[in-house]
Amino acid sequence: MERLYLDHAATTPVATEVLEAMLPYLETRFGNPSSVHSFGRETREAVENARNLVAGALEAKPEEIFFTSGGTESDVLALRGAAPACRGKGNRIITSSVEHHAVLETCLALDTEGFDVTVLPVDEHGTVRLEDFQPAVSDKTILVSLMHANNEVGTIQPVREIAVLAHRYGILAHTDAVQSFGKIPVSVKELGVDLLSISGHKIYGPKGIGALFIKEGTPFEPVFQGGGQEQRRRPGTENVPGIVGLGVAAALVSAGVEKEMERLRRLRHRLVGDLEERIAGIRFNGHPTLCLPGTVHFSVDGVAGNQLLEELDRQGIAVSCGAACTAGQAKPSYVLAAMGLEENLAVNSVRVSMGRGTTTQDVDRLTEALAATVPRLRV
Repeated sequence: MERLYLDHAATTPVATEVLEAMLPYLETRFGNPSSVHSFGRETREAVENARNLVAGALEAKPEEIFFTSGGTESDVLALRGAAPACRGKGNRIITSSVEHHAVLETCLALDTEGFDVTVLPVDEHGTVRLEDFQPAVSDKTILVSLMHANNEVGTIQPVREIAVLAHRYGILAHTDAVQSFGKIPVSVKELGVDLLSISGHKIYGPKGIGALFIKEGTPFEPVFQGGGQEQRRRPGTENVPGIVGLGVAAALVSAGVEKEMERLRRLRHRLVGDLEERIAGIRFNGHPTLCLPGTVHFSVDGVAGNQLLEELDRQGIAVSCGAACTAGQAKPSYVLAAMGLEENLAVNSVRVSMGRGTTTQDVDRLTEALAATVPRLRV
């Protein structure tokens, strides 16, 4: 049985071009980038070339890109670096109820450390309303963190609009762009944010590498001490193979994002239309148009999401019940709960996330499998 992978929101396969670029830095080019000899100089050059590639993909300056271990660390560094640096102005932080755990749990921790965290609600599509943001602002507000696209339902948030409002009051704006980068155009200039997080393994790069954009002039206090790497904002010997892979992956997805976005939109339209036609009692979650092009999140009345996932897995098809970070939990997703979805539908949810290798035939295979499996599981 040929396996079919439709869980690209959880992780992606490493692109061939990325792997080929990384291999020399796992074998012969192993020098420490801080060393002054030729072995160190060649890896330093590779790190800075990757920094240029990531900066170019985000329309940032190279000196505004800082390498991390992934999206979670980037989120934590953004919040724990910026909030204390602005403490002289105030202590209020604004975020949303559907953020990734890396943001929500960090905000909850900061709330116990003297900061005042406000969590904004979302509407039935999982969207933060602009009219809810302004009343939450006070003269003590220093930072807002709002994800660009949700990791479960794929809803795209009004980050640019929130950033404009935030800056009007002198508030820093951070966005978690881990799910959006590489799937839709992501530009720090267009979004107008001060901090932005990305991850390598979501864009056909390796796991264990990410980056944090910190706009020049943004107040920031280092979270770690121990060395001068990454302008002392993220010390430690650099993960050179991972950084090289992230640079190549960022350049690849950025160069082809418009074309791939349209291709995935067509596949998404086909899948949604066919499932609506063939499966009774199906409900699609998230915003119908302002969403990631390759993500389809739905609930099936009378069929538990984990049962459907397991049955599809037996047929060689990999999908998800939601965020990979919380997969296997019996309780409903907090994202769906925040959207007001009834508990019986929330636990019956499935996330399909398509990627570079997904074809029309793959979408049709999933549709056929669901059309045959759902009625059987309902009995």
